[in-house]
Amino acid sequence: MKVVAINGSPRKEGNTYHALSVIGEQVNQAGIDFEIIHIGNKIVRGCTACMGCKRNKNQKCVITTDEVNNWIQKMKEADGILIGSPVHFAGIAGTMKAFLDRVFEVASVNNFMFRNKVGAAVVAVRRSGGVFTFDALNHYLMYSEMIISSSNYWNVTHGLEQGEASQDGEGNQIMRVLGKNMAWLLKVLAAGKDSVDPVVMEEKEVTNFIR
Repeated sequence: MKVVAINGSPRKEGNTYHALSVIGEQVNQAGIDFEIIHIGNKIVRGCTACMGCKRNKNQKCVITTDEVNNWIQKMKEADGILIGSPVHFAGIAGTMKAFLDRVFEVASVNNFMFRNKVGAAVVAVRRSGGVFTFDALNHYLMYSEMIISSSNYWNVTHGLEQGEASQDGEGNQIMRVLGKNMAWLLKVLAAGKDSVDPVVMEEKEVTNFIR
């Protein structure tokens, strides 16, 4: 089994990375592979609403000037997915938002290919806006019929300068507990896979509010 963590911070080893690493330690201790993919310092264009991914249904975004399609496949192959972002103006960091919009659009139009994977969102913030960003990240996971792993509080850690999150005792505990719970959930799902029939996916029904 494997968990892939997306680091949406411009800083490669900032406080978002620290939070993901604390989770990763627990996942590794449970015998599960863990990889952090740093996308926050890359140039990632936002979704252009061209619907090419829906027409093609080839698990790819039609934009090929970045690594998004490679990252989509890494996420597809993983059993668990973590999405981590710093807080910019009480919201998801810009590059991370562009990444998420494209990745989860491709996933949704290709038979919800992240469906039933274990997912969790993680946020690093200086002071305020963490819960708003945490909520926004969870929208992607919940829309995709993913199984959400939780902790003993919202998955938010605090710090400004690189490494300051290590001083947030409660934040570090939140990430440790999340890592343990995620590993446990992955193992439970794997153990029951052959004995419990999966839920049959319903075809997506779309209702517009303009008649």
